[in-house]
Amino acid sequence: MPSPAPAPGSPPPPPAGTVRTLWWRTGWARVGFVLAVPVLGVLNAFLGFLMLVLALVLLWWGNVWRKRWKATATVAAVILFGAILPPAPRDRTSDTVAEADEKALNAGGPGASSAPAPRTKPKVAPKVPDYRGMRLDEARKKAQADGFTVGDHNASDQDDAIWMRSDWTVCFQRAGTSSSSSRTIDFGAVPTAAPCPERDGEAIPWPPMPDLVGATWKAAQKKLVALGVRPARTNADTAYANDRLPDEGEYDKWQVCTHDPARKEPVTDSTWVTLWLSAPDNDCPAGAGRDNGSAELPDRDDDGDPDYHDPFPGDRNRNSTFPDGLSGSSGGSSESSSGSSGGGGWGGCRSRWC
Repeated sequence: MPSPAPAPGSPPPPPAGTVRTLWWRTGWARVGFVLAVPVLGVLNAFLGFLMLVLALVLLWWGNVWRKRWKATATVAAVILFGAILPPAPRDRTSDTVAEADEKALNAGGPGASSAPAPRTKPKVAPKVPDYRGMRLDEARKKAQADGFTVGDHNASDQDDAIWMRSDWTVCFQRAGTSSSSSRTIDFGAVPTAAPCPERDGEAIPWPPMPDLVGATWKAAQKKLVALGVRPARTNADTAYANDRLPDEGEYDKWQVCTHDPARKEPVTDSTWVTLWLSAPDNDCPAGAGRDNGSAELPDRDDDGDPDYHDPFPGDRNRNSTFPDGLSGSSGGSSESSSGSSGGGGWGGCRSRWC
């Protein structure tokens, strides 16, 4: 059946086989949507965002442009939208509070007062207590109570492990924060009798032995105490082989003839100090520094009691210890009884450690 003829004055129908392109899918329309992104974004950020989404959809859906053109147009649209976004607002809470307080003061309102409103102070890291000089076990307990995770190490150049923390003293401390944001502190310690190194990990500066020759026993003790280190033991001995120390406290004025360790040698907490002494009535032996205890004082009766304090220098059976005669003797001063009694043996123990 033939198609009806067009009415007079109407536009001619499109030719058969021709498809009309929608205006919003044309190239110029897509460019227009991209350019509309910043325009609407200036008016309202939300409208600009919606236009950006619409422009991106039109750029990629049913578009015959090459991919690099699409990508370039997409980047341009995003840049245009980002350029018109307003900057993020700053946190002005503290300033707002301060301004409100100031307005209340000026207006004489309910919040007004004669004193200025306090300003909010910035938060500062808590101060780390000083645990140096404390015994290590006490420092650890106190630091743990203060909220620290505690560690310790030997502060000297030695690799000795710390076993008895009560016998160690804190020299250095280093505070920090762990990966879990907990507060940590590490103590560098040395044995309590030792001085602290100048820096963590260096050698312990043991003091040198002072020159004590010529000093009295009492004065020598004061000099040793002044070192700040307590030796393992301090021993008094006689400089003469046949001499004998009196009871403790009675040789305070005896003179030091030589000593071990020698002058300038280090004095540690494990050092044994020996002082060889001579009574005030006698000088020091000539070889006191070379052969200690080998020289002998005059002893005419050979009873082991030097003449300088023997009340009976000519009687072998009587000396300062046994003024009435040696134990087991017949009471006389006979040469034979003294020989059988062995009077010379009574002077064999010379040291105060016998």
